Amino acid sequence: MTRQEITQFYGEHHRRLYNIAWRILRDSDEAEEVMQDTILKFVSAERDFSSDAQVSAWLARTCIRGAIDTLRKRQRRDAFLEDYALTEDSSSEALSTGTEDLSATLSGESLVLNRVKDALDSLPDPYRLILNLVLLEGLDYEEIAALTGRKETTLRSLYSRGRAKLAELLKK
Repeated sequence: MTRQEITQFYGEHHRRLYNIAWRILRDSDEAEEVMQDTILKFVSAERDFSSDAQVSAWLARTCIRGAIDTLRKRQRRDAFLEDYALTEDSSSEALSTGTEDLSATLSGESLVLNRVKDALDSLPDPYRLILNLVLLEGLDYEEIAALTGRKETTLRSLYSRGRAKLAELLKK
């Protein structure tokens, strides 16, 4: 691919890939890195796709796998830090009160949307991941099982429990 083709390809796909990664990771920097890695893998690979749909599907699967790998690395890092009592300071509490003040000034629909986003963000990683992949990405359990390496029955249980936890959080 030429530089111009790469730039055009990036312009067509970067936003969607970033959104996929962000919904899984909830971290802008990590999502950006996963998105860039996905595009770099595509550009550097010698693959021959017969349609744009195949390209789009390959990019989405690769981005989801990259985000899941990053999530696993983060969980291992956090567990390591927790084991050695290296906890982060409580500056996140100050940030959350600032966002609550901002949310309080928003009107009806955006307030509800923010409540749903906050509730989804507060779910543990396995539940948040499965809810994002099913509800927002539209993947079925078979595809998610292939991506995550988990059994479909486990994914169905995670989805059901995650949905119940989300509904419980929204009732409060």
